[in-house]
Amino acid sequence: MKELIDLPGQRPAVVVLGQNSVPVARQLMQHLPGATLYGLSGRTTEVDISFSDFGVTLRQLFAEGTPIIGLCAAGILIRTLAPLLSDKRAEPPVLAIAEDGSAVVPLLGGLNGANDLARHLAAALEVSPAITTTGDLRFRSRLLSPPAGYHLANSDDQAKTFLADLLSGATVKLAGHAPWLRDSQIPWVDEGTANAALTIEITERPLSPSPDRLIYHPATVAIGLSDLGTATPQDLLAQVQQRLTEHDLATASVAGFFAPLSAAAHPDLAAIAHTFNVPIRFFTSAQLDSLTQRRESQAEAIALAAVGAAGQLVASGQVAIALAPEPLDPTQIGQPQGRLAIIGTGPGGEAWMSPEVKELLKVATDLVGYSTYLKLVGSLAEGKRQHESDNREELARARMALDLAATGRSVVIVSSGDPGIYAMASAVFEVIDREANPVWNSVHLHVAPGISAMQAAAAAIGAPLGHDFCAISLSDILKPWSIVTQRIAAAAEADFAIAFYNPVSKQRTWQLAEAQQILLKWRSPDTPVVLARNLGRPGQSVQVISLAELTPDQADMRTVILIGSSQTRRIDRANGGVWVYTPRNYGK
Repeated sequence: MKELIDLPGQRPAVVVLGQNSVPVARQLMQHLPGATLYGLSGRTTEVDISFSDFGVTLRQLFAEGTPIIGLCAAGILIRTLAPLLSDKRAEPPVLAIAEDGSAVVPLLGGLNGANDLARHLAAALEVSPAITTTGDLRFRSRLLSPPAGYHLANSDDQAKTFLADLLSGATVKLAGHAPWLRDSQIPWVDEGTANAALTIEITERPLSPSPDRLIYHPATVAIGLSDLGTATPQDLLAQVQQRLTEHDLATASVAGFFAPLSAAAHPDLAAIAHTFNVPIRFFTSAQLDSLTQRRESQAEAIALAAVGAAGQLVASGQVAIALAPEPLDPTQIGQPQGRLAIIGTGPGGEAWMSPEVKELLKVATDLVGYSTYLKLVGSLAEGKRQHESDNREELARARMALDLAATGRSVVIVSSGDPGIYAMASAVFEVIDREANPVWNSVHLHVAPGISAMQAAAAAIGAPLGHDFCAISLSDILKPWSIVTQRIAAAAEADFAIAFYNPVSKQRTWQLAEAQQILLKWRSPDTPVVLARNLGRPGQSVQVISLAELTPDQADMRTVILIGSSQTRRIDRANGGVWVYTPRNYGK
């Protein structure tokens, strides 16, 4: 069973410069959840993101704090990133890995887990990592980059002085409990020894560190919240900080905030968690019913549930604090706020997707959609739970996605084109409006736009939508045909360019012919018409005909039809092709 490497809040970038590196990169990515494969354009295929400028891409990733794993020479990584090096505490991990996977070298980000990342990836490749950090080698311990759940309070200069003295042979004693330190090769003196030159202390108290004393704050403090009401972020933050001060607890020991799921939509919860740089987790009403049977205060019950049976309550009230005997992993407590993103892939595959859409797909746990649209996601669907449904079951699909998100999942509903144009965004809001399920109030909802079919069709042939235009669906499933004809006539009379969606199906073959007859009352038979089918997919075709030539057998449900206005013009090209555009100036 492969071991997954967890980099909290970080999604590594695996960078390759040639196709020979892609298999090794994909092997590494099996151990790196959420990683993105970057490949040099023209030299790599089947990558997540192609780039043309290595320096610009690498420096942007580094500046964003993205861990970088380059399957290339160490020298090119160092020379590229050298201008950005200033604060080693803020540097993300940067590793150089040989193209064939025979060497793993951590270059930067030692204080942010580069050596550990190197060890894990080297183990996956069955090689030894080239770690050169003296402390790591001699003591088998990461004094300057403690494991998750511990925060080093010392400044960089203090920590370096401490490590230099330790390497010079100074005696050191350990105060507090930390198995990762006790099991290291640091030469500890007995706890009762009073004359040790150095001290390492594990404590939740806000003590002052010094060059001869390292202070590590364990993430053992859980803060339970309830009855938030109309509290402002400032008021809530002040209450929390006051409770921590009253009980002599360091803010760095706060592992997370915990609250009822019904409070997930409170606008200030995320802000206060962000201030402390910790997650916020939630308990469902069913969980709270069992917890509050034993406690008067909901916040107390929540805080105690977070720290487990061995924990103890140290502060009660609407802001309750409990202390755990060991560092907490908030990801294993309660559930996160559920997220539902309704995305548009554009008319084709990955090449048509916006960076925002790709990012939402990468972090998703579940994908919901019509099977044809899910296939458009390509490699970004790997490792996700996929929930397929018939294309005509929009409301049921929306309901299922909302229910999934309410359990704490990160759900993406996949639409082709733009999700807000004859697609799933409207269905989701319709279900929310009709059913008003209070459980869905906890879900963070987001709509991510995509390139619409009419935009793609227009771009493929020129600029036929260059002036006023509208879109009309010829389907009469969700509205009566009388409304459709009324709108066609109104748009034609107003001289809009028109995009026809859903022009023909197996069951509907006559509406397009009737639409043509309505248009001919207001438009010339020579009006340019664009038939665009399978845009961005295999079998793409874009054809220009006249309005008089338009017949139902030329279209299907994968076709979008653009009808020109009275001003739309056709330009015949020397190579036999054609451009279609609508002038910006009307009637001139």
